[in-house]
Amino acid sequence: MSTFQIIIVAICFVLNMNDGIDVLVVSFSGSDITKEWGLSKTELGYVFSAGLAGMMAGAFFVAPLGDKIGRRKVFLISLILITSGMLLVFICNSYSQLLMLRFLTGLGIGGILPTMAATASEFSNNKNRDFNVGLVQAGWPVGAIFTGFFCAYAIPEFGWRFAFLFAGCISLLMLIGVFVYMTDSLAFLAKQQPENAYKKMNELLEKMGHQGIETLPQKPTEQAAAPIKELFKPAYRNSTFKVWLAIFFGFLTLYTLMSWVPNIAKDAGLPFEMATYVGIALNAGAAIGTASMGWVAGRFGLKKTVLSFMLLAFGVMLIYGNFTLNTAMIFVMIFFIGIFVQGGFNGMYPTISRVYPTEIRTTGVGFSIGVGRMGAIIGPTLFGILSDAGLSIQMLFSLFSLPLLVTGLAVYSLKSENLS
Repeated sequence: MSTFQIIIVAICFVLNMNDGIDVLVVSFSGSDITKEWGLSKTELGYVFSAGLAGMMAGAFFVAPLGDKIGRRKVFLISLILITSGMLLVFICNSYSQLLMLRFLTGLGIGGILPTMAATASEFSNNKNRDFNVGLVQAGWPVGAIFTGFFCAYAIPEFGWRFAFLFAGCISLLMLIGVFVYMTDSLAFLAKQQPENAYKKMNELLEKMGHQGIETLPQKPTEQAAAPIKELFKPAYRNSTFKVWLAIFFGFLTLYTLMSWVPNIAKDAGLPFEMATYVGIALNAGAAIGTASMGWVAGRFGLKKTVLSFMLLAFGVMLIYGNFTLNTAMIFVMIFFIGIFVQGGFNGMYPTISRVYPTEIRTTGVGFSIGVGRMGAIIGPTLFGILSDAGLSIQMLFSLFSLPLLVTGLAVYSLKSENLS
């Protein structure tokens, strides 16, 4: 891969930090938001889920635009939404306003996530594609870890709103970076052939270290069917249903853990800083799990890797939920939960990228993640409702481990010539 291709993958990595920053800034701020406005656990669950509802809408309605107007424009639109949503939280003064702004921010992140995975895939060579798409997902836990350390210092000192202000400034810097450096892929330019496509393709080929073209490839003359219909053609129907099932249940458990773990630790009596470190331990494990998933998948195949990680995650969550653990062991088990849950789940992105061809890849990934976000929306709210109903943390962890089995088995049963 050329230096330019590596830079594009690196940009995608940084952009994925937005997701981790967004989810964790509200998670780490949750206890202070609850205290200021006197919220119940169910109401706090709605705060978590509002952003995730926005992510679902973004995956359905913003991300698919990448196949029509280009990845770069979708990145810019999404980052404008994220930056606005984050910065305006600093001056919001009501619970309803916070819910609206969380939805707005989520809308932008929902547009970025599948677009970013498709971009990383299209700018990678075949040898490094699975590794790069998986590596890009490590931006999520890296952003989350960074947010955790910042919140541990800033929230007690300056208040929870300052954390959102800082996150908005980070997103603004990302917006500037994308505006300056990002470009559309060869696959998109060849298919859509926008104005100056010949010049743009040759410039891009030069940056990628390849020989230029003398003429544009023939532009497709047939109008493709509506992208959503493409996902249900006989060649993809079975895979689409299995992918949607897997990602729905994977998101349900993943975002429940990421949203609630710091608050659980705070409710257990840990001081704010220590409770934040529990959340950091979860995401430190997630970063290691994400990176190791790509390495293992390159040697044993995506399906076996995802199934193995999910089975291990299921086992660790059962141990956590059914054994009495001291503080040190809580940190260790949370760390391993992060490794296997996040690592196994992130195997979904290169899996989906291989299930669908270039012309419908963004749409396929986008709608899959949109369906998954339904699980993400339901999970944190359901956890809050069940917690208010009196279920113990041990029982809740046991219940929320079950969806991981569904995810692993659904991925393992996928049949595609591009998957092993």
